[in-house]
Amino acid sequence: MKLKFVNPKKLKVLMAVFFGVGLWGIVFGLWLGNFATTSSQSLNYFMVVILGVINLLLGGLVSYLFLTQERKIDPRKDSKYKRKK
Repeated sequence: MKLKFVNPKKLKVLMAVFFGVGLWGIVFGLWLGNFATTSSQSLNYFMVVILGVINLLLGGLVSYLFLTQERKIDPRKDSKYKRKK
């Protein structure tokens, strides 16, 4: 699967956001899920944990893109090869 080259700085920011929010969601859901008194509250905290896991998976996908992408330099667009006017 070929994807367009994405600036590595943007990918690093996305990785940090996905991993941070994912870990926060898992910890928050598990910690407050212990204090739930009704089944509907328990289900809400379970959904927060599930969404945290989804965020971790998205962070893993962005990490994979960051580690495997290659920048292909086109000599026609590279300033080193342009003719001076």
